Amino acid sequence: MRLDGQVAIVTGGGSGLGSATASLLASSGCKVALLDINEAAAKSHAATIGGIGIKCDVSDAASAEAAMAAARGAHGPARVLINCAGIGAAGRVVGRDGPLKLEAFDRVIRINLIGTFNMIRLAAAEMSALDPIEGDDERGVIINTASIAAFDGQVGQAAYAASKGGVVAMTLPIARELARAGVRVMTIAPGVFHTPMVDGLPPEVRQSLGDGVPFPRRLGMPEEYAELALHIISNRFLNGEVIRLDGALRMAPR
Repeated sequence: MRLDGQVAIVTGGGSGLGSATASLLASSGCKVALLDINEAAAKSHAATIGGIGIKCDVSDAASAEAAMAAARGAHGPARVLINCAGIGAAGRVVGRDGPLKLEAFDRVIRINLIGTFNMIRLAAAEMSALDPIEGDDERGVIINTASIAAFDGQVGQAAYAASKGGVVAMTLPIARELARAGVRVMTIAPGVFHTPMVDGLPPEVRQSLGDGVPFPRRLGMPEEYAELALHIISNRFLNGEVIRLDGALRMAPR
């Protein structure tokens, strides 16, 4: 799909992977709507790239529907959705204070997994009603964000790994279902990246995480995620797959 003039929606667009992707989409000619629970961050970044910022809780049906309607009212129906919204809470199944509170597990699943599906269902309905474009009758592209934790989850990551594993598992069946509508579905599984979650760690911890990457021996940059997302949009034969973006990192149990 050619990017120039297309309408794109990026969840989690106020920071991290989402903000970098929104910037690259805008510089490539897209009309971009940045959706984020942090409305101020979304609007602030949107102002710098010529997009619009919209408050959205991806885990809430009404909030997501309202955000999609606002984006459609401003730019028209979207042909691109990139799901970057998510949280990275950690907690042992049984900790010093006893079993993990069920509410903590539920919150991660609701935002990372249910929130991703919530946005997919809304965007897919919108894209399916559009006229096809270009040679393969494509109508839209959906890109989700998983994590290498889906495959190499660490101690304390049961909820996070389960949520991202769910995103991985639903990629292929949704891609198969939406194939008849000409909508492609892909997932990127990043390794350790410079994001607000990681950048909040002590410098020595960030250095240790970067040193664990085989090559290049550093943390990933949000711009590298954005570059892969844009390649997926432009390469129409990429569909139903999960791409690890991790510098060959495989997290050992600890």
